[in-house]
Amino acid sequence: MVGGGIMLLIMSLPEGRRMARFVPFACKRLKLLLRSYVVPEGFPDSVTPSYVPYMTWRALKHFFGGAMGVFTTQTLLSSVGVARNKATPGAIAINWILKDGAGRVGKMIFARQGKKFDYDLKQLRFAGDLLMELGAGVELATAAAPHLFLPLACAANVAKNVGAVTSTSTRTPIYKAFAKGENIGDVTAKGECVGNIADLLGTGLSITISKRNPSLVATFGLLSCGYVFSSYQEVRSVVLHTLNRARFNVAVESFLKTGRVPSLQKGNLNERILSFPWLKESPVVLGPRFKDAFQDAGSYLAIEPMFDREKYIVTYNHTKGKVYALLKDQAKSDDILKAAFHAHVLLHFIRSSSGGKNSSRKQGDAFSNSVPTTTNLEAPIAASCKMVSASYEIFKSQASEQGWVMAESLLNPGRARLCHR
Repeated sequence: MVGGGIMLLIMSLPEGRRMARFVPFACKRLKLLLRSYVVPEGFPDSVTPSYVPYMTWRALKHFFGGAMGVFTTQTLLSSVGVARNKATPGAIAINWILKDGAGRVGKMIFARQGKKFDYDLKQLRFAGDLLMELGAGVELATAAAPHLFLPLACAANVAKNVGAVTSTSTRTPIYKAFAKGENIGDVTAKGECVGNIADLLGTGLSITISKRNPSLVATFGLLSCGYVFSSYQEVRSVVLHTLNRARFNVAVESFLKTGRVPSLQKGNLNERILSFPWLKESPVVLGPRFKDAFQDAGSYLAIEPMFDREKYIVTYNHTKGKVYALLKDQAKSDDILKAAFHAHVLLHFIRSSSGGKNSSRKQGDAFSNSVPTTTNLEAPIAASCKMVSASYEIFKSQASEQGWVMAESLLNPGRARLCHR
């Protein structure tokens, strides 16, 4: 009724003034309509501050993805024979069905990753987008080798379906991090709407560009760079409250260097996105097998008394250049956190003793002659035990103050446990 009254008032004005009043009114109504599709109710108070940058980069990623989809689909149709009538309809249908079937098989196989989608959410999400990009590139390659359409298209579809599984599996935890209260359904719906709108806009623009017959390689390269960059920034903008292994590393390293646990924003910003979970390059191993941590029983017996009161044992293997945190069979969530914290403290002592010039990327060369060996390992371990006793509770308290959820550890320890009587 109010809107109708305003319209009647505007219509009663002279034509010039009528247009001057009508345009702002129409723009305001259009803005409200768009907001109802792209932002949750109660925005901005109903979501966290990281929602806007995430949705901005998400929209850009889907825009580039939609644009690429036009060129890859056009290439596939041309290669399979639809555009040039080089194949019978039956052969075309079989090839297309086989291509889609291969993708579904790949999706089912990758689904067995299970809780890794929770442990390494950001890393797997970005890896999935890279696989989507790889699949698009392989689809484009069918234009150069149409006689290899079936194997190339199958490989591309497997990569893209694996990427789709990763995107779907990590979607809910990300939206949950944005939601304030019980509005995760609203946040999810609006997030998917933003992606669809951007995808349609990218598709429309790409259709217009494709009519001018641009260079396929140059266009794909430009769109691909935009897609990968937007995907990286999208994942990087997510602020999660839980401590997985990457964020735990950031938190502990900052605490050991500055005495302070970083904020949620800083901790998430410094998390390594390109450190993929399947690349086991971390200098700290949590929950390893006994034979991986100790070269002989003597080295174990030498340090075991130091951990009588703990539910874990921490040691350093100088031949592998790694710190190992073995978990006892009674270890609970807080014990796992403490073991990981202790392992980083021991690593800090070892790196300090070798001059602080070593990096985790050069483990084979980093800890050469200046690091402890089996015979003199007891001193740094004893020193680390004293430091952990004095600082672990402080670390936990500061982490809680900064908003980190310590109870829901996602450190993904190994399954091996030490059995004690």
